[in-house]
Amino acid sequence: MHKKSKKEKKRLILILLAILSLLTFLVGSVYKDWNQIMKNKKLERELNAQYNYLVETEEKLNTEIARLSENEGLINYARENFLLSTEGDIIIKWDKKNTNE
Repeated sequence: MHKKSKKEKKRLILILLAILSLLTFLVGSVYKDWNQIMKNKKLERELNAQYNYLVETEEKLNTEIARLSENEGLINYARENFLLSTEGDIIIKWDKKNTNE
C-alpha cells in the first residue's frame, strides 16, 4: 500500500467538499420544493371542501328555484314569508297580551 501524497490528499478533500456542497444544495432545493408541495396539497384540500359546500348550496338553491317557478310553490312561499292570504282563508288574530302565561 502506498502513501498518498499531499497533492492527492488535497484533491480528495476538494472533491469531498464539492460533493458535500452539492448534496447540501440538492437537499435544500428538494426541501423547499417539498414544503411548497405540502402547502399546495393543504390548499387543495381546503378549496375542495369549499367547492363541495358551494355545489351543495347550488343544488339547494336550484331546488328552491324549481319549487318557486311553479305557481303553487310561489303562492305557498308568499303565504309563509309575507303572511298573505287567498280568498276563502280564515284569519284568526291572536292577542298576546290577554293570554295567561
